[in-house]
Amino acid sequence: MKNRFSVSYIFIYTFLILMIVIALFPIVYILLASFKTNQEIMVGGVTLLPKVWQFNNYARAWSLANFSQYTFNSLYMAFFIVLGSIVTATVEGYVFSRGTTKFTKIVYAMVMASLFISIGTLNLYPQLSLAKLLRLNGTLWGVIIIHVFGMNVTQAFLATSFMNQIPRELDEAARIDGCSFAHTFISIIFPLAKPLIATVGLISFRNAWSDYLLPYVFTISKPARMPLVVGVINLKSSGEAASSWDLAMAGISISIIPMLVIYLILNRFFITGLTEGAIKG
Repeated sequence: MKNRFSVSYIFIYTFLILMIVIALFPIVYILLASFKTNQEIMVGGVTLLPKVWQFNNYARAWSLANFSQYTFNSLYMAFFIVLGSIVTATVEGYVFSRGTTKFTKIVYAMVMASLFISIGTLNLYPQLSLAKLLRLNGTLWGVIIIHVFGMNVTQAFLATSFMNQIPRELDEAARIDGCSFAHTFISIIFPLAKPLIATVGLISFRNAWSDYLLPYVFTISKPARMPLVVGVINLKSSGEAASSWDLAMAGISISIIPMLVIYLILNRFFITGLTEGAIKG
């Protein structure tokens, strides 16, 4: 019996290690390729280590490809999306969790039902049309508003499930002390939702940072306002940088680094928020 368990553990860990290698290989290859010359990337095959390390690729990409502006645009967009998503998700979760009316339950059921509907890119045209009507086209604020106020079903589900884990006795004690529904949320519930805040913040940051299609549609007429991911893809048709794969690899590496840093910092809270929010209350 013990040998059987040992063999099964060896098989499981071997499979997991293989999956990790497959998942990390593209990232490692891109990071190492960002230190290669353009010629070596084009004709050097799939060798990992550069023959001559080109540390100036990042400096060239930062200046030549306008990555400094693209990075600022991404940080600007991601900051307001994360801030807005935290507010909307926690408020949604609190209302859906503590709401006792039939209307609240019907709205929550409709929101959860939309999880099984894939709209895809069909909503791009009405979103862009509405943005033009509000004079938000050509700006990142149109993207920010859609991300923040467009219903994110995953965040709403996690927030509601997390709020269900908070004892309702705290609400009753707050009401006895004279707190209103909103004041109870601000003073009692929100400070207890740190794991949820970290989880929602990380998910919304990932979505905002890696989003390509929506920012591209909104900033196609004004390249100076493109975020980093859109700017990197735009390198393929941007003059000198069009055939400079070394600059493209450096740009992709720059776009990867913030996500890795954020995940490392918020990893503990992220896992706690997912496990607590995944339990049905």
